Amino acid sequence: MVALSMADGYARLTSKPQCVIVHVDVGTQGLGAAVHNASCGRAPVLIFAGLSPFTIEGELRGSRTEYIHWIQDVPDQKQIVAQYCRYVGEIKTGRNVKQMVNRALQFATSAPMGPVYLVGARESMEEELDPYSLEQGHWGATGPAALTEDAVRTIAAALVEAKEPLVVTGYCGRNHDAVGELVKLTETVKGLRVLDTGGSDMCFPADQRAWLGLKYGADPSIRTADVILVADCDVPWIPTQCMPPKDSRIFHVDVDPLKQQMPVFYITAEARYKADSCTVFKQLHAYIHANEDLLRQCESYEDRWTALKDAHEKRLRIIRDLAAPDDSGNFNVSYLTAAVRKAVPADTIFAIEAVTCTHSVADQIQASLPGSWINCGGGGLGWSGGGALGIKLAAGEGRFVCQIVGDGTFLFSVPGSVYWISQRYKLPVLTIVLNNNANPTDPFFLVHHHSTSPSKNQNSMLTKEKGWNAPRRSLLLVHPSGHGSRATNEELNISLAPSPDYAGIARAAAGVGEGGLWADRASTVDELTLKLKEAVDAVKMGRGA
Repeated sequence: MVALSMADGYARLTSKPQCVIVHVDVGTQGLGAAVHNASCGRAPVLIFAGLSPFTIEGELRGSRTEYIHWIQDVPDQKQIVAQYCRYVGEIKTGRNVKQMVNRALQFATSAPMGPVYLVGARESMEEELDPYSLEQGHWGATGPAALTEDAVRTIAAALVEAKEPLVVTGYCGRNHDAVGELVKLTETVKGLRVLDTGGSDMCFPADQRAWLGLKYGADPSIRTADVILVADCDVPWIPTQCMPPKDSRIFHVDVDPLKQQMPVFYITAEARYKADSCTVFKQLHAYIHANEDLLRQCESYEDRWTALKDAHEKRLRIIRDLAAPDDSGNFNVSYLTAAVRKAVPADTIFAIEAVTCTHSVADQIQASLPGSWINCGGGGLGWSGGGALGIKLAAGEGRFVCQIVGDGTFLFSVPGSVYWISQRYKLPVLTIVLNNNANPTDPFFLVHHHSTSPSKNQNSMLTKEKGWNAPRRSLLLVHPSGHGSRATNEELNISLAPSPDYAGIARAAAGVGEGGLWADRASTVDELTLKLKEAVDAVKMGRGA
């Protein structure tokens, strides 16, 4: 889990493929939910696993020599992960091993990117062969696709002529160049807004007036938009909670518009295109600037441009007001996240796995630099521990990395391995654990859940219960007044009481000795002010915290 999550984080930041080596079928199973995350998050990763030797009596070098070789021999090891992979294959001979690896990497790095899986038995690995080489330039990924001229003309005209145009995205920011191209498009089509419903990557800067923030599948802008461009997005809206108007025009541009690994997926788009979003944004921007009528129409929208500025400033004020401690000096997740944002360097990369707090964290972080916000690409909790280490490994010593994680996801991340690796390989990151299971008098990062939208209204689903709130929220979305709605977290078996000593777990895993992990807890504003500075300073000096 940790190794693949590290490879995932590294690949997500750099788009460079990484490799993970595991031990036969049991090592493959040990990858766990990280395979799901790499697949949904489109992380280019090559996984290699051995196979039990296929000879028994010494017929070939590498034949079986241990008891476990019989126990770990399974009918089809590849099927353990095949449905999550872009490609699976077996290296049957060393004579074409380079071709097999290169073919796998072509799949991993071609859109939609994702994990690939190769296996090979010991006999194949032990085979003697004459050295040979390949021309690596012949094994590149497929190039980005563009829209046809007719498609560019249709979408550009629709966006410009719309009264409430909207872009809904989820992971177009994986290509850092796409962020700037989308900004240019919003500055050209004045009134065009951008909503992130994936939270996977920083797709649009929060300091831009067209920014609507992160919302998972429901937002007022969706309900009123008359033209929507869905660009690289898995779940633009959740139909049971939010739908566009029936007469809205919807265009879907995606590296995988049919979502080939989802058995059930569809949106009511009048057209869908398999294309690269960065390329599409460039095409639309260029076409509008080359068309005098469309450009003149865009320039007449100064009132919409001013209205966007006013709405953006109001949104930021509401978010800022949420970051306030209570009268007793305790603080909520908004205050904590705002304090972290102020305490860390401006170019910090945030690895986020805050689950039910993600909206609040995103509002306060207000990421504006491409690549500065990376969230778990899937639903397999526990990504952020290894993911943050992979991001730090890719970013290097000069870049500060901060992981913000829920208490449950912290436990799922295999912290015993995460913090040993961090210490062993000198990969200092700042970890913030949102402990919503603590009592007001308990230390650590205390979280009181509030509404995930920019509003002072409290979320009645979550405010009174402590523990693992994601399954409670799922229950209440289907049965808001059922028997489960009146059950305690203890009765639902989703309580995390007694609250673990999360700081102690990390400290113990990192080992003893000078220069070890900095770890502490805070529950009041005064404690947070003092200890957060100590934690940030520790990371800057090369210690994990």
